[in-house]
Amino acid sequence: MITVYGIRNCETVRKARAWLDTQGLEYRVHDYKKEGVPADRLDEWLERFGWETVINRRGMSWRHLPEAEREVMDAEHATEAARANPSLIKRPIVEHDGGTLVGFDTEKWQEVLR
Repeated sequence: MITVYGIRNCETVRKARAWLDTQGLEYRVHDYKKEGVPADRLDEWLERFGWETVINRRGMSWRHLPEAEREVMDAEHATEAARANPSLIKRPIVEHDGGTLVGFDTEKWQEVLR
């Protein structure tokens, strides 16, 4: 089973879901806004991929963080920040039988999920 972690109304999550639908792949959506950020998953993602990959440093949520907080960001701070503000997490994060994908990349997804 494929689990799409993100925010249901996020445009990138919508694109990812549309792609999964066109591929005929079954999935479930874990919406951070409704279900929260699963602490065990977040810890694993940060350990496996690093905070620089898991935290979306291009988005408005990152830009709205105080500069002092951005400057000291590390794995520990990223965990706290992402739990407090799930919009900081890059979207979507997709877990599937073969592993985990961070972000939406159709070429990579085609290679891994088909």
